[in-house]
Amino acid sequence: MGAGAAGCYYGFKLARAGHDVMLIGRPQLAEAIERHGLRLETQTFDEHIRVSASTEGSAVQGAQLVLFSVKSTDTESAAAAIKPHLAPDALVLSLQNGVENADRLRALLPQEVIAAAVYVGTEMAGPGHVRHHGRGELVIERSKASDDVARALIAAGVPTDISDNVRSALWTKLITNCAYNALLAITQLPYGRLVKGEGVTVVLSDLVDECVAVAKADGVTLPGDVDAAVRKIAETAAGQYSSTAQDLARGKRSEIDHLNGFIVRRGEALGVATPANRLLYAVVKLIESR
Repeated sequence: MGAGAAGCYYGFKLARAGHDVMLIGRPQLAEAIERHGLRLETQTFDEHIRVSASTEGSAVQGAQLVLFSVKSTDTESAAAAIKPHLAPDALVLSLQNGVENADRLRALLPQEVIAAAVYVGTEMAGPGHVRHHGRGELVIERSKASDDVARALIAAGVPTDISDNVRSALWTKLITNCAYNALLAITQLPYGRLVKGEGVTVVLSDLVDECVAVAKADGVTLPGDVDAAVRKIAETAAGQYSSTAQDLARGKRSEIDHLNGFIVRRGEALGVATPANRLLYAVVKLIESR
């Protein structure tokens, strides 16, 4: 549900492993897949595969597993679209940015919802055409069904870890997104070029420090060296543009409210100052308003 770049990537991997996959997305996607199938272009292969596609939430009917990968801004509306058609025992896996989406889904759906932190570099190179830049692993929340889900994903070539503390993984991903996404969107530069800019590393440190302070005030225990994890992204995704940059380049609304905007709101609620995040949030909102 929400067959953008990440949704199509994981859908392709599951279909290639023999699963019956339905992609639910925009009309251009459904039309392209009907004509040509789904194309995945990677550094090692470029293939088409036949999958089903629809524009309607009702297409989840009969699904055992729903990969819920809509933008955070569309969580409620997409949940409402699929709710009447979900099987009672369907499992919903939230493959979304931000740290709140699984809880938002649980408030709307009676089915089991599992949160996941997603680490994949993809873009839509055209309707029905996904370009993969690197990585692809998932960290999913432990639940009664998580072992079965992980086995299916791993068998499909998707590295998947099960975590007893997925909240910390989601927060680490959020901090990475807050450090880079807005800057990449404003400048329209890829990660590798951004970090070479004068003064950028200091700005990144300021953003990370604010996010870490908010996380600690919110009772979140962060794993390992967050600064090192943030720096590593610029190396592993040097040529890639962030999802926020891609959204703004296409004149689309971004997820900034659920990234830097979320840090600003939580900081206000917890008494933590977040001036660097506030500035980037305001600039991206101004760009959106154009």
